[in-house]
Amino acid sequence: MNIKSFLRFVELPTKVASMIPFLMGTLYALYRFEDFYVLRFGLMFVSLLSFDMATTAINNYYDFKKASKTHGYGYETHNAIVHFKLKESTVVATIVILQALAAGGGIALVTQTGLLVFLLGGLSFLIGILYSFGPIPISRMPLGELFSGLFMGFVIIFISAYIHTDEHVVSLLLQNGWVSLNINIMEVLYLFWFSVPAILGIAGIMLANNICDIDEDVENRRYTLPVYIGRRNALVLFKYLYYVSYLDLVVLLILGINPILVLAILLTLIPLHRNIDLFKQKQEKASTFILAVKNFVLMNAARIAVLGAAVLLNMIM
Repeated sequence: MNIKSFLRFVELPTKVASMIPFLMGTLYALYRFEDFYVLRFGLMFVSLLSFDMATTAINNYYDFKKASKTHGYGYETHNAIVHFKLKESTVVATIVILQALAAGGGIALVTQTGLLVFLLGGLSFLIGILYSFGPIPISRMPLGELFSGLFMGFVIIFISAYIHTDEHVVSLLLQNGWVSLNINIMEVLYLFWFSVPAILGIAGIMLANNICDIDEDVENRRYTLPVYIGRRNALVLFKYLYYVSYLDLVVLLILGINPILVLAILLTLIPLHRNIDLFKQKQEKASTFILAVKNFVLMNAARIAVLGAAVLLNMIM
């Protein structure tokens, strides 16, 4: 496996779905609590990126093993194992190495932070495995959008903020055999509402992927959400995921969680709406699926830029 085939195998461009929430959670902590730990940031980056790549690799490998038809619908192009004729032993070894990196970075992060990160990280690790593996993987059910959105959009943001500001949000300690849990309910709710655009954007990426694969999924008995609700309803849902995200940004501004600069993000509605229309016209993995990724990056990269500017202004003032 060379670099090109590896990057295709782990679908590197889709890793923005985990890296952007990671950066957003970090900036949230900087903006709201003015806290930052370099080592914790680095450990989570390594663990998260490795785990995300491993999950995608497992999903592609499992699809390859389970597929009843590996030709047609562009399968030879978008499945890297088939396209690059990768050896099964190499594929498995790559997955094991990525999982080891993810687990090692995660354990090191737990030693720096505490039990809550272990519990949330372990749960995310389990969901990541079940997403692609097992008798009935989550990715082959109409729950993929829900699980990917919540765990990548909210849990990643929560952990990436928590590792810098655990005393402000949740405190989970093990003392004398008892677990002491103190939760700042309002801060957790604020963090959840802050995460909604990321949750829905990531769900949109998964939904677009499943819409593009709907014919192939029916052939391979992969019963995703678009298979259940139909292509037309799936496209309507795809559109409203983004519009609800922008509505949430306005609510966050009213609540005082977002800075006034967030209003500039509304300008991204123009290219985002154009991308939605293009995807409605044609749903194809090779050409239009990337529009869902572009929409996610467009909206959330703008949020990162706004939060970064707000952090800098706070430092100056």
